Amino acid sequence: MITRIWQGKTLAKHAEKYLDYLRETGMEDYQNTKGNLSAKILRNITGDICHFWVITEWVDIQSIKNYAGPDFERAKYYPLDERYLLHLEEKVEHFETFTY
Repeated sequence: MITRIWQGKTLAKHAEKYLDYLRETGMEDYQNTKGNLSAKILRNITGDICHFWVITEWVDIQSIKNYAGPDFERAKYYPLDERYLLHLEEKVEHFETFTY
């Protein structure tokens, strides 16, 4: 199993709108991609900034490529991300994942 982690920041005043947007875009895409095992959104509002992490679990790298394309280490963005995010992270992190 492979865990993929993306992180981003918005202004705290956009936290609810961006959470809704994540649900409509990425979360829906994850659920509709063969090989996706789970998807979670983590959020932490600190002062005027809201931190988001999206953690997804996948069967294998090919499953991630089915979602993200051949350059699977690049972050995948949607049309309105630039409206909300303070910075567009170029890369995501991938981890071999072991459960017991």
